[in-house]
Amino acid sequence: MRLLLSLLMAFVMLVLAGAGGLVFLFQHYDHDLPDYTKLANYEPPVTTRIYAGDGRLMAEFASERRIFVPIDAMPRMVMNAFMAAEDKNFYAHQGVDPIGILRAILTNIENFGRERRPVGASTITQQVAKNMLLTNEVSFARKIKEAILAVRIEQAFTKDRIIELYLNEIFLGNRSYGVAAAALNYFNKALDELSIEEVAFLAALPKAPSNYNPDRQHDAAVARRNWVIGRMAEDGYITPEEAKAAQGRPLVTRKRDEQEVVTSEYFSEEIRRELVKLYGEQALYEGGLSVRASMDPVLQATATKALRDGLIAYDRRHGWRGPVAKMENFDNWSKKLAAMPPPAGAEGWKLAVVLKDDQADGLDIGLADGSRGRIPLSELRWARASKDGDVAGPAIRKPSDVAKLGDILLVEPVSGPPAKDEDEKPAKKNDKSAAKELPPGSYGLRQIPQVQGGLVALDPHTGRVLAMVGGFSPAMSVFNRATQALRQPGSSFKPFVYLTALNQGFTPSSLVMDAPFSYDPGGGQPVWRPENYSHEFYGPTPLRVGIEKSRNVMTVRLAQQIGMDKVKALVEKFGIVDNLQPYLPMSLGAGETTVLRLATAYAMLDNGGKRVVPTFIDRVQDRNGKTIFRHDNRSCEGCTNVSWKDGMAVPAVPDTREQVNDPRTTYQIVSILEGVVQRGTAAALKSLGKPLAGKTGTTNDSHDAWFMGFSPDLVVGTYIGFDQPRSLGGHETGGSAAVPVFKEVMQVALKDKPATPFRVPPGLRLVRVNPANGQLAQFGDNRAIWEAFLPGTEPNPDQPQVVLDGSSQASGAMMGDPNATAGFGTPQPGVPAPPAAATLGTGGLY
Repeated sequence: MRLLLSLLMAFVMLVLAGAGGLVFLFQHYDHDLPDYTKLANYEPPVTTRIYAGDGRLMAEFASERRIFVPIDAMPRMVMNAFMAAEDKNFYAHQGVDPIGILRAILTNIENFGRERRPVGASTITQQVAKNMLLTNEVSFARKIKEAILAVRIEQAFTKDRIIELYLNEIFLGNRSYGVAAAALNYFNKALDELSIEEVAFLAALPKAPSNYNPDRQHDAAVARRNWVIGRMAEDGYITPEEAKAAQGRPLVTRKRDEQEVVTSEYFSEEIRRELVKLYGEQALYEGGLSVRASMDPVLQATATKALRDGLIAYDRRHGWRGPVAKMENFDNWSKKLAAMPPPAGAEGWKLAVVLKDDQADGLDIGLADGSRGRIPLSELRWARASKDGDVAGPAIRKPSDVAKLGDILLVEPVSGPPAKDEDEKPAKKNDKSAAKELPPGSYGLRQIPQVQGGLVALDPHTGRVLAMVGGFSPAMSVFNRATQALRQPGSSFKPFVYLTALNQGFTPSSLVMDAPFSYDPGGGQPVWRPENYSHEFYGPTPLRVGIEKSRNVMTVRLAQQIGMDKVKALVEKFGIVDNLQPYLPMSLGAGETTVLRLATAYAMLDNGGKRVVPTFIDRVQDRNGKTIFRHDNRSCEGCTNVSWKDGMAVPAVPDTREQVNDPRTTYQIVSILEGVVQRGTAAALKSLGKPLAGKTGTTNDSHDAWFMGFSPDLVVGTYIGFDQPRSLGGHETGGSAAVPVFKEVMQVALKDKPATPFRVPPGLRLVRVNPANGQLAQFGDNRAIWEAFLPGTEPNPDQPQVVLDGSSQASGAMMGDPNATAGFGTPQPGVPAPPAAATLGTGGLY
């Protein structure tokens, strides 16, 4: 009896000692525990998603790829699978599972000495505490803290809230945080689309995602998945029959679909920069913003292709720079080719090796997949040797003139009629071979251009950027040449000089002398003598013709007369540049601007002189769906909570845009720019059969080729040039290099659209005039056009036309002598002498 009492006392003492020890441990680790109450308002980092104007996904930005799914939307099977794998008693315990702890102790005793990692007994609540409040340190101290926090979390939150936090926070490998992101990244499915075996695989990952990688550790992943399926059956979540069927199915993962709008990289990056500026990087990468972009995916794809086509066409005109590489040994040539990374910018093209070069009608090539093909001679004709950026070699007569055995080339599958051969004579009338289709397995020779460019398309009424391309390929450079590249616009700047003149009382029929002009800036600087692109002079010429034919000397004389201070004021009001230096060469586009800024200025011409602010973003919503940014902030009464019925009037939305220029003179310059398409330097666009206007631009020495054009409801601006400015070539102009890009975009954008004319504002009088001389049209004059005049400024046949000399004062004495020399320009008010750095040379702008 005494022994029994002694044992009982010893047991009680041990229990008390143990309890005391537990109390001591709890007190020891309790004082520095993190605040678990913050989980009540916890918002995990969530992916920001960018959507195009039609709702298609463009891009995602995230520090942790996570899609938060509330517990009410969480499929029950997903919850059941994770509880079966991680915590079968989740809804029964109070944060710590004693039975689970005992099971883990027995397992660890059994594994002792086997060099296996100790098995834990963490409940889902403990994992929430560890993942969200503690570290991954393997120690008894961390386990004790984890247990204390788990008990307190259970007391503070519901079970549903705890498992909601767990399923959305847990890391499951493959850059996946939370079960929703994992479902997409492993299976490209939403949670409610997952099968039993797919849910079980996700539930198999929390312990060690890298140990169950479906690609590198496939067998281990299948075994772990099947174990989870078995646990689900044991716990009654699925039937044994379902479990057996699921265990017998293969583990097949599917790569997540890439962004649906595949040509949006430059656009998405511009939005990313804007969001960082507005909300900061943390909000962008963790805030779960939902952003509706202004981009039109169809127009974006068209613009991307058009600019790439334009750059490729320019590059082909300037010759072949040789193969990508050389293969000396043909053993396992397909494997060698497959191991070679394609050069940046070769998206959509393939590497191929020349296997045979001694045939007259083409090159035999092999591709990385082991297949073979042929580059017909017609697809090689363009590849004349290039030297110093221009064609220097002889015409191509046989395939070996272009490539030799072992040369590695870039190719693209081609079909249809063969490429046009400009070197051969036209086919004979009865020669049917010229119309033959290229056979299957035909490829075209490709070359990544060295030249670059930028393009912007926007809505002139709202400023919404509908398409934007920043270069040939974002893989080559993320530098956005549409928004970041400062380039000289050349003659595409001239309309704003002429608009300034119209604002000062000139008319489209006002005559300006086109004759040699010299300007002495003084200070020992050389005399500036601008010239026309043709190096000829044409005497008294109407303003309209000065723009249509892009006359340089006329523009300089006009700027000299009206004053560069006035040009500066208007250009800055239109936002082309922030601080234009008021020197005469600036009238020919010697300043620097971006495609986006100049396109926005043209949009203000197109819409009648109203201010527009370009935007890439229509709307931004936070993670809760609240709109926090909207580009169009106009109030609209009767636009919300309305059930639409046939015959209902459309709510009136106020036009709050600032009027930056008189709509009447604005229309006059638009009409003149329409003449550029009808009779001027962009006449290649007439074949589209739509009302179009615009202006070509070619800077001095052809460093840049521009075209800024528009229809009544769409503005498209583009330029082509080298990143390190150098000449594009003596015969390259805005008309030859940039206009085809604009035309390709407009062919798609205006397809099936009515030929809507440009809108004529009130307060103008339309008069038929002869565009060549600006005088009233005579009866039967088939060259006559309708010209817009402010009332009282129409040509008067009873008064002699006054010709603006532009060197000192307006003069009629020079009308009859187009070769007269104006002499040194007399400085006018607001026209200071240009520094040497501002001069462009003698001319060459077009």
